[in-house]
Amino acid sequence: MIDILDTLDALRARVAGWKREGLRVALVPTMGNLHAGHYSLVELAREHADRVVASVFVNPTQFGPNEDFARYPRTPGQDAAGLEAAGCNLLWRPSLETMYPYGADSAVRMRVPGITDVLDGAHRPGHFDGVATVVSRLFNQVQPDVAAFGRKDYQQLAVIRYLVRDLAFPVELLAGETKREADGLAMSSRNQYLDASERAIAPEIHRTLLAMREAVRSGLAPEQVEADACARLHGHGFDVDYAVVRRHDLSEAEDISGQLVALIAARLGRTRLIDNLEFDAAG
Repeated sequence: MIDILDTLDALRARVAGWKREGLRVALVPTMGNLHAGHYSLVELAREHADRVVASVFVNPTQFGPNEDFARYPRTPGQDAAGLEAAGCNLLWRPSLETMYPYGADSAVRMRVPGITDVLDGAHRPGHFDGVATVVSRLFNQVQPDVAAFGRKDYQQLAVIRYLVRDLAFPVELLAGETKREADGLAMSSRNQYLDASERAIAPEIHRTLLAMREAVRSGLAPEQVEADACARLHGHGFDVDYAVVRRHDLSEAEDISGQLVALIAARLGRTRLIDNLEFDAAG
C-alpha cells in the first residue's frame, strides 16, 4: 500500500532511510487530478530509481490573479489509488503552510531569466517564477536523485533544466513523452473544463501542429507557417496566444534546418490548452 505523508520530518526520515539502504529515489511532481500521463511518469521514474515519491500540491504561486487556482480540480482519493496502481511508493501531500511557511505572498521566489520572458512567460507573467519556486522547494524537501517531468509543457521542462544546471541541483532529469487521447488531444487535467462541443474541436491543436511540421518540411518560411497556423486555429474558434516554430532553446527559427519544435497555446471557451511537437526539419 502506498504511504501518504504530509509532514516534512516524516518525509525526510523516510527518504533518509531509503538512502541509508543505498536506494535511488525519484520524484514525480504533480498538482493532482492525475491521469495516464502522470502515471506514465511514475512508470518512467521506476525504470531509473528504486523508490518513487509523487508530490501532489496545487501551487498558488504559479497561478495568475484571474486564473483557475480556486477551481483547479482536486481529487485526492482518486490520485492516491492511481499512484498506488502505477507503483508509486510514497505520496507527498504537503499543506500550504508546509510548502510556504511565511505564506505564498511572502515566500522567497526563484526566477529563471530569459527563457521565462517569452511564449507562456509573456502571456502568464510570474507563472514560471512560481514553477521554479515550487520545484526548488520540492527538490529541497525530497532530495531526489531523479525527477520526471512531461514534455507536454515544453517550456516548463526547459525552465527546470536551466534551474537544475544553474543551481547545480544533484538531480537527473527525465522527460516523459506526451500522452494523448485517441484523437490526438494531449492529456491534461484542464481538459475536463471542455464541454462536449469544445472537446470535439480541441484535437485541432494537435492536427495544426502536424500541419506546421509538414509546412516547414515543404520549405515554407517559419513566419508563414505561424500565420497559417493562427488562421487555422482562429477558423475553428480558438483564441490563440501563440502558434510558433522555434529552436529547441526557444530562440526564433530564422531558417528551417535542424531540430525544431512547434508550440501552441490557445483558449477554447474558458479553457487554455497547450501542446507542442518536436521534429527534424529534414524529415
